[in-house]
Amino acid sequence: MKKRILTILQYVLFLGLGIFLAWWSLKGLDHEKRIEIKNALNHARYWLVIPVFCILILSHLVRALRWKLLINSLGYHPRTENTFFAVMIGYLTNQAVPRLGEILKCTLLARYEKVPADKLIGTIILERVIDAITLLTIFAITLAIQPSLYTDLINAFFHSPHDPQKKRIPGYVIAAIIIALIAIIMLLWMLIKKKNLADVFAIFQRIGKSVWQGISAVQHLKRRGLFLLYTLSLWSLYLVGGYIGFFALQETQQYGIKQAFAVLSAGSIGMIATPGGIGAYALLLKKTMELYGLQEGVALAFGWILWLVQTFVILIGGLFSFVAIPYFNKRKNTPETA
Repeated sequence: MKKRILTILQYVLFLGLGIFLAWWSLKGLDHEKRIEIKNALNHARYWLVIPVFCILILSHLVRALRWKLLINSLGYHPRTENTFFAVMIGYLTNQAVPRLGEILKCTLLARYEKVPADKLIGTIILERVIDAITLLTIFAITLAIQPSLYTDLINAFFHSPHDPQKKRIPGYVIAAIIIALIAIIMLLWMLIKKKNLADVFAIFQRIGKSVWQGISAVQHLKRRGLFLLYTLSLWSLYLVGGYIGFFALQETQQYGIKQAFAVLSAGSIGMIATPGGIGAYALLLKKTMELYGLQEGVALAFGWILWLVQTFVILIGGLFSFVAIPYFNKRKNTPETA
């Protein structure tokens, strides 16, 4: 009971954070910024929603195929349709209750494909480890092609992009602040949970072990080349979706792959920070695009447009899958009549 209450409180906290960030991103809109947004939306190429929609659906299909490959390695062979439906329903559920979607998609696939749910949970954990490693790689690539991006992004939360350079916080100060915050959070956690440094060290050991197990598991996959191809394709589709999004607005069509990496990095953090990325995704993209000289109102509109398209894909795909999965399996299990 206590664990359930803590889970609910955690969800309410992060949902509240998302709503606060959404309010924060919108509260400073004056008449001039509203005009910027209105002009941008009036000249937007809304037909580009179609290719982006298709790209995102394809990315979810690739994720389903990658998951199916992991399940195959356990000796089970679920149908691609059921795997895809389960993935989409999981995404839809995560929009409301984070992490519940992972449990639900395992439960659904266990029900329709007779795969033990506990073994499916193991594949989900492995997927998350691989995605975390991939995301860190994307951060590294983004930092390599734009060395000062993350420092500038953090500065953007405390200063206007038009402030003089001398007012900016130096990179070493930002690093010191981040380290201090992490130390304070760890100290508070140790006091609340009554843990010591040995417990903290043990946690980092388990995290390192999990990462190594994830890498080792991929090495032992019979079709690891295909698994890596699916992973590369998955994140490439995310990147391309953001890149095509630039062409939706006249004010953003001049941006290229460098900015697309920044959008992917910031957007990924936003999706993790709050349920469904509400508030956090649009705000992070707004701050990111302002670094490239985009007007504040247009940058905000761009962030919300990308978030709305992704949410729309999950809603449509999830609802369709919710209806389709019982129908599909009922039809498959019905004997054909002569």
